[in-house]
Amino acid sequence: MARPEIKTLQNLEAAFAGESMAHIKYRYFAKLARLAGDEDTARIFEQTAEQEVMHAFGHLDLLYPAGEVTPARALQIAIEGETYEYSEMYPGFRKTAIAEGDCAAVAEIDEQIAESREHAERFRLMLEKAAKRFAALAKVEERHANHYQKALDALAA
Repeated sequence: MARPEIKTLQNLEAAFAGESMAHIKYRYFAKLARLAGDEDTARIFEQTAEQEVMHAFGHLDLLYPAGEVTPARALQIAIEGETYEYSEMYPGFRKTAIAEGDCAAVAEIDEQIAESREHAERFRLMLEKAAKRFAALAKVEERHANHYQKALDALAA
């Protein structure tokens, strides 16, 4: 499949962000409605939130085609995203929150920086583990291939 043009990619990323935000926002609104005792409204928000997830997945199918994204590549993408969050995005947000005197936002951002760093590390460790596992499998496959080749050579002799 041909990759969409750059502007289309940007539009898909923006649409994905919007659908993802709507999903979380509607889940939150469902929580608030339920706390207020309005179960019907909570259910409508939850049902709509699930539809928003499906919209977001549709955009992701185009942004990250299944045939092109291996588990290792997905881990690399996740590491890059989490690293950006803790090293650039949240520190910039933190600086603004400090300048505006928003202590609650600073505390929230500090938690997010720590969690993003933890997430990146978890993904990095999984990527290392997967690389070792695949290297071990490759050695086993090589042994099997050599064994079969010796058997074939013996038959041909």
